[in-house]
Amino acid sequence: MELDDILKSLESGKITAADARRFLSLHAVEEIEDFAKLDIDRKMRTGVPEVILAETKTTDEIKRIIGRVLEKTGLVLVSRIRENDYDEIVSYSNGIGATTSTGRNSSTILVVTKPVKLHDSVVGILAAGTSDVGVAEEARLVCEAMGCRCITGYDVGVAGLQRVFPILKRIIAADAGCVVVVAGMEGALATLVSSLVDIPVIGVPTSVGYGFGQKGVAALASMLQSCALGMAVVNIDNGIAAGSVAAKIASRARTSQNGRGDLPDEPGGCGD
Repeated sequence: MELDDILKSLESGKITAADARRFLSLHAVEEIEDFAKLDIDRKMRTGVPEVILAETKTTDEIKRIIGRVLEKTGLVLVSRIRENDYDEIVSYSNGIGATTSTGRNSSTILVVTKPVKLHDSVVGILAAGTSDVGVAEEARLVCEAMGCRCITGYDVGVAGLQRVFPILKRIIAADAGCVVVVAGMEGALATLVSSLVDIPVIGVPTSVGYGFGQKGVAALASMLQSCALGMAVVNIDNGIAAGSVAAKIASRARTSQNGRGDLPDEPGGCGD
């Protein structure tokens, strides 16, 4: 029973409130044969859309999940697509009438079947080096799916400290509600940014690095032990988590400023 049918049946008195509650519970989980149970109403309930972790699935499974989620919600994120599968997944999505948004150097795509609606929440996204851009773009695509406008600044790490100040001025001027800072090696950029702004900062350590602190260990340890207050840290390379938290913070900050207690009506798009 589809959502509109449930609501119409309840309104007409054909079913009771208890029946409607039961049907809605059934509607919330969509099963694809025996390998996937989709949380179709996650976006409605939490603001975060369905995200497919592609690296652990076959190409056929990814396609089937994309098709089913788009049929039900019109929007899905596909993360960590294997390099050999990337073009095929994009081609499949476009072939079923969806539009794909891809990120620079990113293995994540946003797939939609209808135009997304913008709201005025702003997230700043910074990447310390060009090797960190893929994770930063993953965070940007999540923010896009959740309705935020993004201001991005890449290759602005502490090796050339002067590079970060112009983009920070833009982020502050735009009244951003949150800043995501993506950095590998020693991860110092997140601490620096947090010491300069009165905006919540989310640090994302990346697996860029070698030697003693390789695979992101040094960046993670540095961010966790930062002396700059006002910063939280997610797991290594976890742009998905950073983007979803940042979008929630920014959306709450904007609705609070506008004197409204409601969240934006619908997720929207994001641009530089």
